[in-house]
Amino acid sequence: MSLKSTIEAFETWRSSGEPIVMVTVIRTEGSTYSKAGHRILIAGNGDYQGLVSGGCLEGDLAEHARDVIASGTPRTVCYDLRDDADEIWGMGIGCNGLIEVMLQRLDAASGYEPFATMSECALDGRAAKYSIVTASSDVTMPVGATIIDWGTGQLPWQMPSGAAGRAERHTLRGRRDTRITQSDGRTMLHATLRPVPKLLIIGAGPDAVPLVRMANELGWRVTLADHREAYINQPAFATAERRCHVEPGELADIGAANGFSAAVIMSHHLETDRAWLAALATTTIRYVGLLGPPARRDRLVGEIDNARALQERLHGPVGLEIGADDPETIAMSILAEMQAFLNR
Repeated sequence: MSLKSTIEAFETWRSSGEPIVMVTVIRTEGSTYSKAGHRILIAGNGDYQGLVSGGCLEGDLAEHARDVIASGTPRTVCYDLRDDADEIWGMGIGCNGLIEVMLQRLDAASGYEPFATMSECALDGRAAKYSIVTASSDVTMPVGATIIDWGTGQLPWQMPSGAAGRAERHTLRGRRDTRITQSDGRTMLHATLRPVPKLLIIGAGPDAVPLVRMANELGWRVTLADHREAYINQPAFATAERRCHVEPGELADIGAANGFSAAVIMSHHLETDRAWLAALATTTIRYVGLLGPPARRDRLVGEIDNARALQERLHGPVGLEIGADDPETIAMSILAEMQAFLNR
């Protein structure tokens, strides 16, 4: 259940006007399925989108969510599944970890904040930082009070302006993605909001079909580009979010190229690939993949003027070496390499 799927469920549930519960992992110890900063949503009927565990704890969380919706009061729940403590829960999961979560009600009166802004940042491709109060004896900063900093603005929600500034400084100074701080009777979780990855696939040949499909299933936002209109209009590419009929190298016709997390060139045509490689060299896209053997890559790189701009970004031959020898396994190797690279 990807972040993209969670946001899609959120939009559906929000349109009904009914309250939703956001579950945030606030602390873990040992081996756990998810880590601090991870979020899922639970609807009033108990349906959930996303996983905190492998499906072991979600049923119990749905019961807690009903109480939180009824009371409107945030709740913290701790599951200790370490060794003998696992038997107390009667689950026999054997994860040997502890996971603590916070449940808070989102509703129309609050504009479904803070998740409304979190989802906006994620879909816009903006990496953001946030601080959220997970425990507090300060009535001016209740549990759930949040500040989100996405570079172009801030959303302080239920947080005084001065405190919001302090929370922002905590997150920006932090070297780790996720930290917990305690001061003045407050415990705060500081974490990073990761954007939904955007993938640009250049070339709508048959081998692009599983790449588009798998990327969509992983929750990536896929744009497919090709100068051959008949190719991109094939029903097999219906899962792509956008399909662009553009001339080779015309990034302007795709729009906001720097917003892509990754791009892969697979048109199987030297002149076309050369034009796209030169165009992508002018962008800040972190990962640029090129299909084909090393000799072909070297030839293309040697034929463009701005090849130096692709240093550390160009991956060719694209994909991990896993013995891939068909479109499906090649697509898997490409996505695996992208995932590893973008997550360092």
